[in-house]
Amino acid sequence: MSMTVLGPLPESADRLDVVREWRIDDLIDVLGCEKEVVEAALAKLDYSRDLRAQLFVPPELTVPATFTGGHRTYVCVNQKGGAGKTTTAVELAAAWVAMGYTVRVIDADPQEASLSGEWLLPNFEGIAAKDRHTLTDVLFDRQPLDEATYETSVQGLYIVPSGDELATAEYDPRAARDGSLRTAIRKSKAPVDITIIDAPPALGKLSINGLIAADQVIVPLKVGALDRKALVDLHKTIRRVQDDENPELVVAAAVMTSWDKSNYAGLVGAALRRDFPEAIIAPARRNVQVAAAADFGLPVRALHPRATTTGDYDQLARLLLPVKGAAA
Repeated sequence: MSMTVLGPLPESADRLDVVREWRIDDLIDVLGCEKEVVEAALAKLDYSRDLRAQLFVPPELTVPATFTGGHRTYVCVNQKGGAGKTTTAVELAAAWVAMGYTVRVIDADPQEASLSGEWLLPNFEGIAAKDRHTLTDVLFDRQPLDEATYETSVQGLYIVPSGDELATAEYDPRAARDGSLRTAIRKSKAPVDITIIDAPPALGKLSINGLIAADQVIVPLKVGALDRKALVDLHKTIRRVQDDENPELVVAAAVMTSWDKSNYAGLVGAALRRDFPEAIIAPARRNVQVAAAADFGLPVRALHPRATTTGDYDQLARLLLPVKGAAA
């Protein structure tokens, strides 16, 4: 398998403004109100200034956060299908690899058209079929995580494939006990700086395991009515895990995927601010090149370094972490 090397992006004039004060906050109080009340609040916003694509950083948050080595685990989670979890996991992973980090992505989605089945393919070259291990083996305690970690076609980016039987872990009492994925990651001796868990579109055992294992949460949310309604259960689940299982868990960012310049994008942003006030809110602008990149088994960054999607995730990645070696 040939290897793709990712490097710094070219300078772009299409970068997002980073703001500490966001007029979208004015919409929080009208969420759930009658249509007329919402429309009146929207009318007070300036379409070209307040509803354009902006990266919001809470005033109390220091960016980029310091990273003094060791290992950090992120989980991309949302029970709504099509929210952009996999795209977010892949593009953040690619950005961090380009920043000097070694990254492992865990495919925790049992769907057939999953990350490791269609996009970041594991390099099984020279490995007999019986010796190819997956996350399923890890969650059933048949193999340690390092035995299920494989190179991809991107240098510095590794994948843990999901496995054909991963769906059984949701209901089999022998598998994916609460905290089992966290234990597997802590026992890992693989030389990776960052692990990203791509959770399934459900709030079952696999997603809960991801939340328990993670240091930080990334919430991708498509700009749409049904997606905004899904926030209610997701918010409750994250807060429950924080209260009962993982008190150090932090919601680091919420990503508005398929972002467009519309009033509804403003309402989605307000809902995210209400539910996750501690998080960076980042738009990922709509781009047709994401699907093409998946067909080639590469991040968008590798094929289209000037694409808006590439630049949007690159900016978010640099707010979440410094370039490796640039900050102590």
